[in-house]
Amino acid sequence: MKRIVVMALLAGCIAAAPALAADAKFGYVDMQRALNGSEAGKEAKEQLATRLKKYQDEINVKQEELKRLKDELEKQGMLLSESARASKEKDYQQKLKEFQRFTKDAQDELQGKDEEFTRKILEGMEKVIQEFGRKNGYTFIFVRNEAMLFVDEKADVTEEVLKLFNANRKK
Repeated sequence: MKRIVVMALLAGCIAAAPALAADAKFGYVDMQRALNGSEAGKEAKEQLATRLKKYQDEINVKQEELKRLKDELEKQGMLLSESARASKEKDYQQKLKEFQRFTKDAQDELQGKDEEFTRKILEGMEKVIQEFGRKNGYTFIFVRNEAMLFVDEKADVTEEVLKLFNANRKK
């Protein structure tokens, strides 16, 4: 039964395609270019870069401390009593775990912020694309991706959408 329904739908689409194609207006948006070129995208990149620098500075300090502890342990290891060496090793292992936890948390936080910024920008971009499509009589506006084997560059509406998005953001 499903095959019959699918075949009927496919036949209907094929029959309607010439009529649809004659009146259709197609466009596409390169979302990666739009994200990178938008003012909101540039601001998000700057904010993420600032956070990354802050974390990187903290990571460098913690790495230096770990290196110092390890060097102490290696240099003094033979001279220390068994309990003192065990205590220093435990301290080093604890600091190493804290360092690993910190770097993982920093990565997770940066990734979460990146996703949050991207989602907000894409939501705004989607509204602008819909408005642009309606006002300019588009039947379809696609997102450019690797599945598109051929796309005429004349159908690229990324720059117009980007200008509209940036203008709407200033309002």
